[in-house]
Amino acid sequence: MDEQLAWYIGGPVLGLCVVALRWLLNERLGATRAWADAVAGRLGSVHAWLLVGLIAGGVVFGVLGTSADGYGWLTDTFTGGAQWVIVPVLVASGVLIGYGARLAGGCTSGNGLSGNAALSPAALVATGTFFGTAIVVSFAIEALL
Repeated sequence: MDEQLAWYIGGPVLGLCVVALRWLLNERLGATRAWADAVAGRLGSVHAWLLVGLIAGGVVFGVLGTSADGYGWLTDTFTGGAQWVIVPVLVASGVLIGYGARLAGGCTSGNGLSGNAALSPAALVATGTFFGTAIVVSFAIEALL
């Protein structure tokens, strides 16, 4: 994808979704919970609708003819007739990430968005740890390469 949604548009919209979900339905925004609700058969829940939206958004994105560029070694390795491998790998990766996040009790983005919005001290410390670790690792990788 050549153009991405600008951060100053996407960030506030996502923040408004978090606030609206809390104010209107007293729910927290979280994709991990959406998967858990769907697996448990609670398809009428707000989180199940979030999951439907995530999947529908991916389908619309794919149908509009966007390319599968930008996945690093995956799209560099599987070109031409082998491009069919990309979708199953991405789906399996998504399932594994979802399983790991659920096993860990939530994902970093949901914790950062909903936990910080609720002013949870644990979420504030955890988010600081996530960001701090990411910054240190990015500088370490840059220094090594």
